[in-house]
Amino acid sequence: MAQVAAPAVTRLTAGIIADGVFKVLLAAVYIAGAAPLGRLLGVPGWLLVVSGAALLIGGGIEIGYVRSRPVRTYIQLMVAYDSGWVLVSLAGLLMAWQDSDAGGEVWIGYQTAAPVVFAVLLASTRRRTPPIGHADLRG
Repeated sequence: MAQVAAPAVTRLTAGIIADGVFKVLLAAVYIAGAAPLGRLLGVPGWLLVVSGAALLIGGGIEIGYVRSRPVRTYIQLMVAYDSGWVLVSLAGLLMAWQDSDAGGEVWIGYQTAAPVVFAVLLASTRRRTPPIGHADLRG
């Protein structure tokens, strides 16, 4: 991959942080509104709490590793995560249009599993090598 200019990396880093913050905020909404959202989506409230916890962990790890993991890794994982989210959302809508009760469960199920997979893959990637001449003080 060609070297990316510093302003572009800064914008990408800001986007990565924003994505993690979105997951954390969505987690708070799921946890705080578990009962009414559960009724609306046709899923048990506890599943929204579990999904919120998974999103909180995934978003926190996404934010926490932003300075120590390659931007390219983040972009690849975010594209895969969001592509899956779109596909599962479409599948859930299709199920809802066909009067199936499973659409909400599929959608929330993805949002429970995907952040955990994202976090595990991000945590298992190699640390970014610091630029030459800079000490890596993160241990």
